[in-house]
Amino acid sequence: MTKDEIRIQDNRSKLRTLSIEELIKLQDIELEATARFNGMADELESALGFLKLGIQLGWKPLALIHSKRTFKKYEEILGIDARTFFPEDTPAASRSKGYTIAKTLTNFWKVVSGDIKIENRRDLT
Repeated sequence: MTKDEIRIQDNRSKLRTLSIEELIKLQDIELEATARFNGMADELESALGFLKLGIQLGWKPLALIHSKRTFKKYEEILGIDARTFFPEDTPAASRSKGYTIAKTLTNFWKVVSGDIKIENRRDLT
């Protein structure tokens, strides 16, 4: 097995397999958001990606990936409160360089706000 195949297998092992009920809930959110949406299609597309990544990574890594404004915009498009809908983090959150570093610091919110800079905080490995 190649290094890349091992990396992919390791990443897959950290991903959540969703129940039928969870899949139905995600589809309901997606359908409702798509039906309600009025605006630029790329914003809806990005919000739907936010939904999928939030399930797999958790809301804290998403808070590091997106600005506060974008985070809030996607919540509004999806009609969810990310902090209650998504887990705080998941095993797959370890792929987020920024989140992995932020967890070692004393104030996560200073990293989110940009007071503490982490290079490549949006990278997934």
